[in-house]
Amino acid sequence: MASRRGQLLDGVLLLDKPAGLSSNQALQRAKRILDARKAGHTGTLDPFATGLLVCCLGRATKIAATMFEADKEYEATLSFGEETDSGDLTGVVVAQVEPDSVNVQAAALEAVLAGFRGPVEQVPPMISALKRDGKPLYEYARQGVVLERAPRRITIHALELLSCSKTQARIRVHCSKGTYVRTLAQDIGRRLGCLAHLSALRRTRVGPFAIEQAVTLDALQALAQPASILIPLDALPAGLIPAPGVKREFE
Repeated sequence: MASRRGQLLDGVLLLDKPAGLSSNQALQRAKRILDARKAGHTGTLDPFATGLLVCCLGRATKIAATMFEADKEYEATLSFGEETDSGDLTGVVVAQVEPDSVNVQAAALEAVLAGFRGPVEQVPPMISALKRDGKPLYEYARQGVVLERAPRRITIHALELLSCSKTQARIRVHCSKGTYVRTLAQDIGRRLGCLAHLSALRRTRVGPFAIEQAVTLDALQALAQPASILIPLDALPAGLIPAPGVKREFE
């Protein structure tokens, strides 16, 4: 049998995913640059989003179980006045208010944000990969079918207003696993009474890893020895590799 192509590399690559690529497309480009045999990532970013994508190579896939459970941090831009079916700029506008009536003030937004800090209930969006009867919800949505979704308990550990204008705001979100930031944006807009959708999203932290440690695809390509940027197994933060008997590796 012919051997599979690529080097047997072990380690973690912290990638700064660009806008316009799916998480898997970004991963595959990095994998080709590294000439790696086995790689996977530990949490999808939508194509329009940028930021930290934790890529695991070889034996580093052992950290997958821990990383899927990790808290995340994001910087998000909310645009007021329109709501979309997806909750973000890629969706179809399904509701809007008169443009002249959009006049969000920082004090009012701060008061609304306070109601979303801590444990909250969030209804997952229809346009998502969550499954019902073995089929992703987005497939039902494409057929015009809207299903009842039970709210899920999530935790917003921190929610900080970074900037605010009449029609847009930037927030920093530190949240538990399973949080949909686009749904959070939508819920904030509804609470304000002016509607909103997510117009930009950047993931800045996953568990112990921060965006400042990440490398872009262009920078990775420019390295004489791209594999040198990998974090080796013995340099990973303590507690990431699960105890013996716990296994969750990428296919």
